[in-house]
Amino acid sequence: MYQQNIHTKLNNSALTNKLSNYSIILGSQSARRKELFAGLNLPFHVEVREIEENFPAEMSAFDVPEFLSIQKTIPFKDDFKQDVLLITSDTIVLIDNQILGKPSDYKHAFEMLQLLSGRKHMVITGVCITTIDKQITFSDRTDVFFKSLSADEIDYYLTHYQPYDKAGSYGVQEWIGYVAIKKIEGSYFNVMGLPIQRLYEELLKF
Repeated sequence: MYQQNIHTKLNNSALTNKLSNYSIILGSQSARRKELFAGLNLPFHVEVREIEENFPAEMSAFDVPEFLSIQKTIPFKDDFKQDVLLITSDTIVLIDNQILGKPSDYKHAFEMLQLLSGRKHMVITGVCITTIDKQITFSDRTDVFFKSLSADEIDYYLTHYQPYDKAGSYGVQEWIGYVAIKKIEGSYFNVMGLPIQRLYEELLKF
């Protein structure tokens, strides 16, 4: 355990030193992404600039998260300087090749959770790392298996948690995650909204 802690501190120090010349901006209003990124022990601040989250109709659903993560960098374009590193991301829930975004209201959220009930779906998060000189994107995919949900369970969750800011109408870290998710194949943190281990590796290479 002692050696493992030292190794972790060395890795964090290596990443901190590597990015020490940058002012890191996390371009997301998600409290979950902020919490996850804070776990890397890097200094950063949050700045959000809204965009219309539109994408070409003919685009493969698998490409949408990376496309939108790039689109989210555009409002920052005129402010890039040599010392700025911007991280943007987008998460979708995919089932039957249908993208489930954020629900518009209770009825919409209820329909989404009914669709996910008793089935497997995929969560895909696209991430974009941008500086004035360089830009890379990547995505991570996680399969999530839901048990069959009763109407009362769906109603309880929506009434008490109101997950209208979440793709697919649920947060894995909330009550619904405790009672409904039978199995996850892939990164749990990706389902929360940021594949933090993959982002760590990409920042080390960046």
